[in-house]
Amino acid sequence: MVYYLIVCRSLTYAQRTAAALERAGITAYILRSPRIIAGEGCSHSVKVSERNLARALLVLERVGLSPRRIYIMSGDGGYKEVLL
Repeated sequence: MVYYLIVCRSLTYAQRTAAALERAGITAYILRSPRIIAGEGCSHSVKVSERNLARALLVLERVGLSPRRIYIMSGDGGYKEVLL
């Protein structure tokens, strides 16, 4: 299954993002961003499935929580940034 990581600037921001998605009925998991995509410092991400990404972005826009970056997480463990 293909997943997307919505990169957030802090743990609090990730918690707010996940809570907004869960309220909309979208399953979301908070995790520490992998080093390869975290850049400088630490960050947290919210993982959502491919089928929920479009709806998740609409929900986040509606509540004013725009994502910092989004990465696609492939089955082989690689990551690629998704440009919106």
